[in-house]
Amino acid sequence: MLQLLRALRPRKLPLRHRVSRAAVALIYRRSEAGEMQLLFIQRALRHGDPWSGHMAFPGGRLEQQDTSSEHTATRETLEETGLDLTRHGRHQARLSDLLTRQHNRWRPMVVTPHVFEWAGPETLAFNHEVQQRVWVPLSHLSDPANQSTLRWSTRFGHLKMPCVRYQGHCIWGLSYSMLQEFLVEFSASGQ
Repeated sequence: MLQLLRALRPRKLPLRHRVSRAAVALIYRRSEAGEMQLLFIQRALRHGDPWSGHMAFPGGRLEQQDTSSEHTATRETLEETGLDLTRHGRHQARLSDLLTRQHNRWRPMVVTPHVFEWAGPETLAFNHEVQQRVWVPLSHLSDPANQSTLRWSTRFGHLKMPCVRYQGHCIWGLSYSMLQEFLVEFSASGQ
């Protein structure tokens, strides 16, 4: 998988340096039983947060001291989950940029996903932004039987959004899009 992910040529959005930016970490590991798993966080319940309680990858906005989007993903993962990717992670690849909007604003924001392999201990130190961490088997995420839809209400009407369901959790939106690119590359690697 490592060689294939390193060969990946992600789509970089033009003018991405002229808008707000964020980065997230897609972290995978092999469980004690030998099964490949991918880490998701469930965002904490917060009044006024439109994504409150939703499943996501750890990450956040690029800050002035960040040297790269990879640095942002590493820093934010440590802050949110206690997982130190600098010590126990290995950067594998950068996935394609995704265009979204800033929370509570209609200004554009580019999100850059980074893939890491985790080889460290399981720690339980997450901050106020995270309700829980969930390691989801890749076999579950890639199984068509677990694909579903989520009804999402907007001021323009209702939409049916594709998603994956796991133990009462629903993975959809940007996280679902990033997951799909990751799964395509992962299955192509023969893992």
